Amino acid sequence: MTPLIWICVQVKKHIKGGEGHEGGIFTVEAPIHASNVQVLDPVTGKPCKVGTKYLEDGTKVRVARGIGASGSIIPRPEILKIRTTPRPTVAGPKDTPVDLVMKKTYDAKSGKGMPDL
Repeated sequence: MTPLIWICVQVKKHIKGGEGHEGGIFTVEAPIHASNVQVLDPVTGKPCKVGTKYLEDGTKVRVARGIGASGSIIPRPEILKIRTTPRPTVAGPKDTPVDLVMKKTYDAKSGKGMPDL
């Protein structure tokens, strides 16, 4: 499994002085959300927006788009290739059996199976 990568930025933190510590403006690392990170264009090496298009064989690919973007194909990260693998179809030890899932426990007409509130 690929390890998670934390992206951090340097931010200024204003701390008020108090007993036993001095106040001031300090530079600390803070995490940045993944939605605030842009993908690099593989040709120009600059940040770009990501678009999609279909090739002649029908495969969907990501392309670099925006002002100054090359329009080249952006390769898919390995972690996303791992996540697209289908889930197993064989029931595991923690899966609920199908007969219990399909069992009718409530009848709307007679009110049978309604919990006492």
